[in-house]
Amino acid sequence: QVQLVGSGGGLVQTGGSLRLSCVGSRSIDNIYIMDWYREAPGKQRELVATITNGGDTNYADSVKGRFTISRDNAKNTVYLQMNSLKPDDSATYYCLGSNAHHNPVTAWGQGTQVIVSS
Repeated sequence: QVQLVGSGGGLVQTGGSLRLSCVGSRSIDNIYIMDWYREAPGKQRELVATITNGGDTNYADSVKGRFTISRDNAKNTVYLQMNSLKPDDSATYYCLGSNAHHNPVTAWGQGTQVIVSS
């Protein structure tokens, strides 16, 4: 099973930007969907962004127009570019691979924490 490790989180001011990366231990070529989720303290983990192998993307309404998901299969990496960050974006961000039915095919990646100060 592919192991995923997230990185790129940190402390940023409102309106700032961060780029998260999620690197697989081996090829993600055959993983149809790669997702970014986030979990804030006291809240359920929520799906933030999705990208298929064909490059189709989907976003939670709360991040549309501000976040961009991309993937570079040659580097076994998925990215999440986050712009115009808000305090509500503060959470630990996780990546996950899944199949066309959105059933997980990887374990949860190591999370990376994002803190947006007001």
